[in-house]
Amino acid sequence: MKKCILIVFLSIFLAVPVNGEVFKWTDSRGTVHFTDDLSLIPEQYRPKASKTDAPAEDPASMGTEQPPIQKAPEASKDNLGRGEEYWKARVREYQQRQAKAQEQWEGLRTQYNELTEKHNASKNSVERTALRNERDKVKAQMDQSKTRIDEAKKMLEKTIPEEAALFKANPQWLKP
Repeated sequence: MKKCILIVFLSIFLAVPVNGEVFKWTDSRGTVHFTDDLSLIPEQYRPKASKTDAPAEDPASMGTEQPPIQKAPEASKDNLGRGEEYWKARVREYQQRQAKAQEQWEGLRTQYNELTEKHNASKNSVERTALRNERDKVKAQMDQSKTRIDEAKKMLEKTIPEEAALFKANPQWLKP
């Protein structure tokens, strides 16, 4: 029993305080952050980060409130490790799809209007039937283009922002 008490007392009195590295950095809003992991500091703030040693516990400061060391959120990745370039490329892809479908639709609309004018000007019933059939095919292609436009619009306005929020991606990454 005496040995156990002696071991407990020795372990208590021989404990040595350990100082760790703490990095201090200030963001663009002027907020000061502290972290013990250099990799948690966003790239743009690393050159200005200063290294300080964590102060040893001062007996006089015991019982006073110390500000907690904050770990900086990793701003360059989402929950799956995808960065800003992934999200910007995703948005760009659907913007291009939408623009291409819109361009196709406008070309088809012009073609549809020309066929309508020819149909209305024609006096021959066989020719009118052929123009009407061709116009109906163009109308079907216009509808397909319109569907692609709507799908791309839905992806840009709803689906991609929902996914970004789900994976905690920075909403600024979705802006052009």
